[in-house]
Order: sequence, then structure tokens, then C-alpha cells
Amino acid sequence: MNASPIESINGLRVSRETQQRLEHFGHLFIKWSKTINLVAPSTIGDLYRRHIMDSAQIFSCFPGPKRWIDLGSGGGFPGIITAILLTELKDGWVDLVESNGKKAAFLRVALQETGARGSVRTMRIESAPLTLKECDALSARALADLSQLLEYCLPWMDGTPTRAFFHKGRDYQLEVDKADGRFKFDLIKHQSIVEPDSVVLEIANLSRKSGGEL
Repeated sequence: MNASPIESINGLRVSRETQQRLEHFGHLFIKWSKTINLVAPSTIGDLYRRHIMDSAQIFSCFPGPKRWIDLGSGGGFPGIITAILLTELKDGWVDLVESNGKKAAFLRVALQETGARGSVRTMRIESAPLTLKECDALSARALADLSQLLEYCLPWMDGTPTRAFFHKGRDYQLEVDKADGRFKFDLIKHQSIVEPDSVVLEIANLSRKSGGEL
């Protein structure tokens, strides 16, 4: 991993213990990536900037002891990173939803070995609202386009104060315009501190527009 330990995240300083948890997660990630495809292999050499720091922006957008649901957690971005950062507060929780058994096994090991505040739910996203009834915030990274993400999040967000946070690249406005045809929502764009062409989209007050079925 070609980066120094993380001492602050978007102005939020973290303890040495949290730095060590993030470093340990990075080593675990590299080890498991040799047998499981967790991210594009070409990006592993820049793991801290491209994945860990990028994921940590989610927490900096909505800090505090929140209850999170991370959809399609895959290699742990951003869910595991949020769960590690919550250890600073000794409060809050992340439910990581991942249907792939091998990836879910990796996530469980990562939570156990880092002491992060989270648990893994091995289930399809569409089934998750039946088990996970409510949360303060939802997150997803490299999972689907915005319209599909909002469809996933609607059971938790329709008529509630729950917020959602999604990483998106340079073409995010096309996804926003498409989703605007199906859903009503408030949008805040947080400029990425890692990738100049990327953003974190913060969604609130989500509801379906009349005639906005998929």
C-alpha cells in the first residue's frame, strides 16, 4: 500500500488506534484479493487513496453515531470504513448487505479483526427491508446507477428522515437527470477530495413520482 497512515479525513482527525484498524483492514484486503475479486486489480496499488480515503468521505459527510445500512458491500467500501470510523465514537453501527457468500466471509473477518462496529447480512438487497426495518443513513459504492439505487433505498426513505450517500464519477449529472424522471428527492453534491471529477451525492426526502415505476 503506497500511502502514509490516515491521520485526518476531510478535516476530521482520527486516533492512532483507528489508523491501525484502517491499516490492518488494508492488509487483509490485499491478502483476500489474491483469491477473491474484490476491486479492479489495477487499483489495489493505490488502495488508500482510491478506496479507503474515498470511502471515508461518506462518514465525513454525515458524522456522528448513526445507524447505517451499506448496500452491496462487496470489498467493504464504504461500509467497513464507516464501521471502523464509528469505533472512534464507541457508538453507531453499520449493517453490511452482501449476497455473495465469499465476499460476506471476507467482510466478517474484517469486522472481527478490526473490531469495527458492524455486522454482515448475507441477503439480497431487495430482501433487506424485511429484516432491517430502519436506519439513519444508507450508502453504496460502485453498485448501480442512481435510479436503481433510489429504487433500492425507497423502502427505508419514503416518508422518513433517512439520508443516502452515493459515490459517483464524472457522468453523475446524467444519472441525476434520469432519476429525476422517476423520483422526487433533495440533492446535495459533495465534491470529492480524492478524485476531482467525482462527487458524493447526498439524497434526502425521497419519494416516487406519479407514473415513475421502473
